[in-house]
Amino acid sequence: MFWWGIPEAAFLLCLCASVTFAYEDDIQINYADYYNEIPDGEPAAPTPSSPPCNSPDLTKWDKIFSMLENSQMRENMLLQHADEIIKVELGLLRDELHRFIAEYRGSCGAAVETAGRRIVLQMEDRVQETLERFKLSDLEAQIQQLLSAAHKQTSRLTKLESSCLSSGVGAGFGLNGKNGFQLQDVTSREAALDGVLATLQAMKAELDEDLKVSRQRHLPAGCEMALLFPMRSRRIYTAVIPDVPLSPSAFTICMWVKPTSVFNKTVLFSYGRHRNPFEIQLLLAQTSALFIIGEEADQVEARNVFSQGQWIHLCGAWSSAEGLATLWVDGKKAASSLGMSKGHILPEGGSLRLGQERNGCCPQSPIGRSGVVGFEDGFDPKLAFAGKMTGVNMWDKVLSEEEISQLAVQRGQGCQHTGNTVAWGVTEMVPHGGAKFIY
Repeated sequence: MFWWGIPEAAFLLCLCASVTFAYEDDIQINYADYYNEIPDGEPAAPTPSSPPCNSPDLTKWDKIFSMLENSQMRENMLLQHADEIIKVELGLLRDELHRFIAEYRGSCGAAVETAGRRIVLQMEDRVQETLERFKLSDLEAQIQQLLSAAHKQTSRLTKLESSCLSSGVGAGFGLNGKNGFQLQDVTSREAALDGVLATLQAMKAELDEDLKVSRQRHLPAGCEMALLFPMRSRRIYTAVIPDVPLSPSAFTICMWVKPTSVFNKTVLFSYGRHRNPFEIQLLLAQTSALFIIGEEADQVEARNVFSQGQWIHLCGAWSSAEGLATLWVDGKKAASSLGMSKGHILPEGGSLRLGQERNGCCPQSPIGRSGVVGFEDGFDPKLAFAGKMTGVNMWDKVLSEEEISQLAVQRGQGCQHTGNTVAWGVTEMVPHGGAKFIY
């Protein structure tokens, strides 16, 4: 087998050698086809050509490139020069500011600071005086005056600051906006002025909040609590439980009320029995006040005496001996009637309620059809009172005009003078439904 493979190997070796010689010949022949081949004879004369620098196209491009380079250099030089000018001007401006501060901080700054402190002291004194003399009748007017004074003081501070800075800057620099610079000198004096303004604004916010709270919760005549009847409902009322039975031959009832909604008949104070729920009633109807003794036909009416959403003081006085019934509104006699239920005797064992009456349609029961204790049947939601009530008192005598006038002073201390039959803050009063005491 070895001897048979020798001729095949020799054949392959010859074939490779012949292919190699053929490839080399082909390459030599292809080299002759190129134009840059140098023949073996005399060298060819070079083709004359003009030097590159003398070409008109190349000269034009060179000029353009030179212009671009020169413009770039000029721009860099101008920018550098502008930066130097700005640095010099800013340095001069800084020196002028330092000189201005050194020159005027002892006069204008001290004056502004002194004026600011004086204004703050004046505002604190006025606020203290206003709080000490806080009166409900002119509360809103005093607050508005105080806020107006705060606005005026703020404007005065602003004008003082602007005039001080404008006079000093205009005289010391003489720029008048020529270079377009806006000077903002944030110094310690301006910080003091900002502090004064912030104090005034905080004071204004506190006064607004106090005004809002006082409008909503301020109680008249030095009262510290009130009964709130949130809505008109047959289930909302307050039961009054006197220490002694009611059977007076003369009495006076007084109270402060602030109704939120009043219709044809709104019950404030009611005393009666099952057969006659109209023994004593103090009512509101639209803008009128009514006082009833004995029966619904015997009543005293004072028309156009109040408006919704405002506190009103009502008193009803009656004497059985003379039959004289008198209705007082805000300490003034509003209406009276002589011979009204003369000789009538109030029966004992009746029920006394605030904000509702028990009409005679249904028997009283501790548990009504609603199934809830205290929600008696026979209550009419159209008669219910909605609003606030305070200072409810009852005496077993007829008070004098002077005594009633003192009780009706809003900024007075009428709540300290309590009745001997029903005393506000002493006699037991049980709210039902959604009625509750507020402080």
